[in-house]
Amino acid sequence: MAKSQIKVSAKVADTMRPRVTAKHPALNALRSIAARITTPLLPDDYLQLANPLWSARELRGRVIDVRRETEDSATLVIRPGWGFTFDYQPGQYVGIGLLVDGRWRWRSYSLTSSPRSGGRTITITVKAMPEGFLSTHLVGGVAPGTIVRLAAPQGNFVMPDPAPAKVLFLTGGSGITPVVSMLRTLVRRDQITDVVHVHSAPTAAGAMFGGELAALEGSHDGYRLHLRTTRTQGRLNLSRLDELVPDWRERQTWACGPEGMLNDAENTWQQAGIADGLHLERFAVTKAAPHGRGGTVSFARSGKTIEADAATSLMDAGEEVGIQMPFGCRMGICQSCVVGLLDGHVRDLRTGAEHEAGNRIQTCVSAASGNCVLDV
Repeated sequence: MAKSQIKVSAKVADTMRPRVTAKHPALNALRSIAARITTPLLPDDYLQLANPLWSARELRGRVIDVRRETEDSATLVIRPGWGFTFDYQPGQYVGIGLLVDGRWRWRSYSLTSSPRSGGRTITITVKAMPEGFLSTHLVGGVAPGTIVRLAAPQGNFVMPDPAPAKVLFLTGGSGITPVVSMLRTLVRRDQITDVVHVHSAPTAAGAMFGGELAALEGSHDGYRLHLRTTRTQGRLNLSRLDELVPDWRERQTWACGPEGMLNDAENTWQQAGIADGLHLERFAVTKAAPHGRGGTVSFARSGKTIEADAATSLMDAGEEVGIQMPFGCRMGICQSCVVGLLDGHVRDLRTGAEHEAGNRIQTCVSAASGNCVLDV
């Protein structure tokens, strides 16, 4: 998926229940002493009684507002608890876990807030997807006051400081979310010098942040917006990009959106011989057509098992029975989810290649190919 000349970050990812590190060593020492005195209850247990955000075991946050952006999208304003740092980079994403029907559901979403902007909140903007259980719940069902789990911000689809002299943003649909963080940061840093933004949305009314982008164009001569409404104008044809942005080859480009658009951009920049100038963010992994019969997935250390079909990743299967496996990107790029395969066979969901016992496999992009046993 990722070409050696093109910078690609793993989106849809996050780290389960990250350990929190205090900024003050003296506070850590006091907590350690108190832990010995209060065993079997830890100080963390008492702190959580006082305030659910005071946890040293995991990052937490409280949803303080939910703002509708479009008919099917909303911005969540979250106040992170103890241990969260606000020095993330514009364009990065954060993992969020929400307790729904007794189960913690985890996904990653781009931060739409600007880092170190003076407040103590972050924002994510979520588009409800028909196949996305958590996204639908976040947009239409989460209430202010809800406590969520957080994973530390990560990702390398970022805007450097200072920004390049000439920038092109190429976005489509909800792919605008990481770029909004970049734009807000550029405004805060007074670095809107020569930015062209080509954005596609089904309709003008359905364009996320449409009003904010229009206002930005009106207040900054260095920002030019080209909004394409695909229901009336059709998809953007990158072979005609010269008509919109004649100097696109001279610009550092950040692209995020539908898979087809990103594939087209990848090919266009490679053919132009300027692949190093393209930065891509993919929200989903491309999977091969499922085949095979699936099987019984056994988790050796916990003694749990589950029946899984050929299209269900081993990570998703494990989470169904409460197995918390390590992960980062959930796309097969970062290698955080690798575990040992003790018995049986599994299939790579991207390529269809089978792996046998004795190998270490990526649980986020592998499925059972018959019965299998994982070292988890």
